[in-house]
Amino acid sequence: MYISIIGTAGSGKTTLFQALSGIKCENSINANTIATVDVPDERLENLSKIFKPKKIVHARIEISDTATIEEGDVKNETISQKTIQKMRTSDAFILLLRHFDNGLPIDPSGEFRTIFSEFVLSDMAQIELRLERIKKQGGKKDNPIVQQEKTLLERCLLHLNDEQPLFTMVETGTEGKMLRGFQFLSQKPMMVVINFDEISFEKSEKITMDLKSSLFHGNNIPIVAACAKLEAELALMPSEESAVFMEEYGIKETIRNRIIQLACKTLGLIFFLTVGDDECRAWPIKKGLNAQDAAGTIHTDFYNKFIRAETVAYDDFMRYGNFAECKKAGVWRLEGKEYIVKDGDIITVRAGN
Repeated sequence: MYISIIGTAGSGKTTLFQALSGIKCENSINANTIATVDVPDERLENLSKIFKPKKIVHARIEISDTATIEEGDVKNETISQKTIQKMRTSDAFILLLRHFDNGLPIDPSGEFRTIFSEFVLSDMAQIELRLERIKKQGGKKDNPIVQQEKTLLERCLLHLNDEQPLFTMVETGTEGKMLRGFQFLSQKPMMVVINFDEISFEKSEKITMDLKSSLFHGNNIPIVAACAKLEAELALMPSEESAVFMEEYGIKETIRNRIIQLACKTLGLIFFLTVGDDECRAWPIKKGLNAQDAAGTIHTDFYNKFIRAETVAYDDFMRYGNFAECKKAGVWRLEGKEYIVKDGDIITVRAGN
C-alpha cells in the first residue's frame, strides 16, 4: 500500500508525516520523504506467543509526504510531471485540510475544492491527450478495444466537465479494468484529515460533521479530525511518556492507528495469516480474493501450482490452541482455489512441485 499526503502550502503536511511515520522532520525540505509503517495486528502478536517464530512480519503501508497543490498548478504547469506521476502510482490519498490560524483565512472546504479541481483538470488533460492520439491514428475503427477505450474516455470527459470526480463513476469488468489502468487522480480512494490547533480542536466534531455533509453531495469520503502538531510530538515519545501525554490531552487513539485502520477500510483490504517456527506473517489482500490469488501474493509458484489451502479461522485456532485440536473439532478445513479468503484466516498453501 502506497499512500500520498497531499495538501495546500502551510496545511501541515510535514507535521502529519512525522505523526504517521515517527520520523523527525525539521522542515518541509524533507518533502517526498517516504516512510514504511507497520500495520498493528493483535492477532499476529498472539500467534507469535504460541509459535515463537524467528521473525514476525506485519503488513506494511508506505506513506509519502508527496505534494503541495495550489490553484492553477496544472494549468500553469507549476507542479512537476514527476510529482503527478507519484500521485498517479499511489493507492490512496490523504487530503490534509488546514483549520488553524497561520495568517491566512481558514477555509478547509475551499482547500478541498482547490485540490480536487486540480485533480479534475489533470485527468481532463490526460484524457484529451489520449483522445487526440487516437484521432491522429485514424481512430483505429477496426480495433474494437480502441473504440471501447475511446467511448469510455469520452464518457469520463463528460463526467469531469460536470465537475464530478471519476470515483463517482461505477465501471466494472473490462471497462473498470481499463479505467484503473489510467491511474486518474480523481478516481483514487481518499481520506480527509482536518488539521486543527489545540484551541480549535475542541470544536472539531461539529466542524468535521459540517464539512462531511458538504463534500460532493454526500459521497462517502471518510474524514478524520486531528491536531497534527500534538500527534507529531506524541509519535517521537517513548511509550511510557506517550501514555501519560495521551491521557493528559484526551487522545484515545493515535492518528497513526486511526489512519492505518481507515486506509485498510478505504482500500477494501483484509489480512490472512501464515504461521510457523520461522515466521508469523500478515498478508494484505483485497476483500473477495480467492485462495489461489491469495496464495499468489506469497509466491507466484503457489499460484501456478496451487492444490489446496489448509485453512482455519483465527478465533477457532485461539480457542483450540493448535492445529491438531482444530482438526479434532472439525474447524480445520481443506479449501479449493475458488474459496473466498476471509479476514483472519490462517492459511497453509499446498502446492505441487
